[in-house]
Amino acid sequence: MHEISQWIASYGYWVVFLGTLLEGETVLLAAGYSAQRGLLDWRMVVALACVGATLGDQLAFALGRWKGMALVNRFPGLARRVPALHRLLERYHVSLILIIRFLYGFRIAGPVILGTTRLPLARFSALNLLGALLWSFAVAGAGYFFGVALESLVANVEEVEFAAAAVLLLAGFVLGWWLSRRATRAAPPDQHSG
Repeated sequence: MHEISQWIASYGYWVVFLGTLLEGETVLLAAGYSAQRGLLDWRMVVALACVGATLGDQLAFALGRWKGMALVNRFPGLARRVPALHRLLERYHVSLILIIRFLYGFRIAGPVILGTTRLPLARFSALNLLGALLWSFAVAGAGYFFGVALESLVANVEEVEFAAAAVLLLAGFVLGWWLSRRATRAAPPDQHSG
């Protein structure tokens, strides 16, 4: 995360805009972290992320309108999700458009699929802008507050190292116990009695 935030600070706000135009979560988290460190202005990060995310989803929606299901059908895993997404859209179109960018696997594909429906462009555009604003605040804010938490942890590095070692030791113990128990269950019954 630290290397990404330095890269963002070096190349400025273009990285934030282009990153959120395409996919965005990692770039926006790092930009929020960079803003917390004073390398970028947080308000500018949120504004550019909102513009990038809105424009990216508008382009994806237009692509769905233009190529429609012919494009979606090229990806069988995605095509299987279309009927469910259409049913959700019929019942909860406002909520769905607002949160679709938060749903794993639908950040880019969701607007393309929405473009295959009869959803009016104006309605999608308004809800898309609002959803992008919510997403930008949430993800950039998570990066910002993650940075605050990280700084407070770094101040107590010895405690963090001890806690990490304890967690790893406990995880190793639990994993060993689970594997031995699984091997015992998988063994044939006559081996249990010997």
